[in-house]
Amino acid sequence: MTIQHLAVAKLFDGEHWWHNVQVSFEQGTISQIVAADAAAVLPLTLAPGFIDIQVNGGGGALFNTAPTLTTLRTMVRAHAGFGSTALLPTVITDSVAVMQQAADVIAAAIAAKEPGVLGVHFEGPHLSLPKKGVHPQQHIRPLSEAELAIYRRTDLGVKLVTVAPENISTAQIRQLVELDVLVFLGHSNADAATVNAALAAGACGFTHLYNAMSPLTSREPGMVGAALASVDAWCGIILDGHHVHPLAAKLALAAKPRGKLLLVTDAMSPVGTTDTEFAFFDGKVFRDGNKLTIKTGQLAGSVLDMAAAVHYAVTELGVAQGEALRMASLYPAQCIGKAQQMGRIAPGYRADLVLLDEQGKVQQCWISGQAQL
Repeated sequence: MTIQHLAVAKLFDGEHWWHNVQVSFEQGTISQIVAADAAAVLPLTLAPGFIDIQVNGGGGALFNTAPTLTTLRTMVRAHAGFGSTALLPTVITDSVAVMQQAADVIAAAIAAKEPGVLGVHFEGPHLSLPKKGVHPQQHIRPLSEAELAIYRRTDLGVKLVTVAPENISTAQIRQLVELDVLVFLGHSNADAATVNAALAAGACGFTHLYNAMSPLTSREPGMVGAALASVDAWCGIILDGHHVHPLAAKLALAAKPRGKLLLVTDAMSPVGTTDTEFAFFDGKVFRDGNKLTIKTGQLAGSVLDMAAAVHYAVTELGVAQGEALRMASLYPAQCIGKAQQMGRIAPGYRADLVLLDEQGKVQQCWISGQAQL
């Protein structure tokens, strides 16, 4: 049995800061944290590994295009370079056949304990046409038995499904919740009353707050208003400087209770590459710096990584570093029911760790105690 030791100048355990400590881990689990000699530590910061619950691709691979184990491994490897140690690979609105293939691959990954794969996020196909974004219109459809057969599976790990509440009934939301599906609301033009009814039926979160959802106005709060007003609902947010204006992000930080706003990337295949374009259904997506658009100029996911999202929260929004790290690790862990295993550095927790320099750049990360870089 090999015990690994890592001594660092700073450690953030998910709640508190430590200085000059040594973390020990064995068989993928943290065993102890003890004081270390200041002369022997790495001048770096150790934090819980990041957890991304909305990631479509990375390393040149897009999950929809090739729902295979090779794609999953490519995505995990690419995002590990930016501190993500656990993902919910995300299936964009597509045919039942692609959804089934993706589910089979996720099930195989879960059974094989593939590093970094926690489950699956189906972003669609039960969405609103007016707020579909770049989701292919031909595949947007009501919930049927074909999709329910997939959501009913018990071999997929964490199951998260994004729906538009105007196109799915509260009875169907309750049915999904009974199937242990985390129901998120998004890509929706629903009014606030419809959103609140969906929350009452068991929906628990919102997909990429502000984007592709009915806006907050004075007499109709829309989905944005309902999301900001909800005390219990989780909100994912894309902090890449393109999807959300800094003032809108600050409003969300002020409105949501601590712990209910979490970082997501909505990352596409170019993350971790220099690719400037890629095929997307029957069209193409083009990259300009850190912005992805289709030919009409409409945003099409992102090339954001979690380390960059944390950095943006700190430098552009004034979020304390510890809170930004929680938004990338502890809060997502709590959201998906993994907070007893992940999101903290403590004895008994998984050795999912990220090592950062003073600029927030990733120097190394570990998934279940295995170094990735």
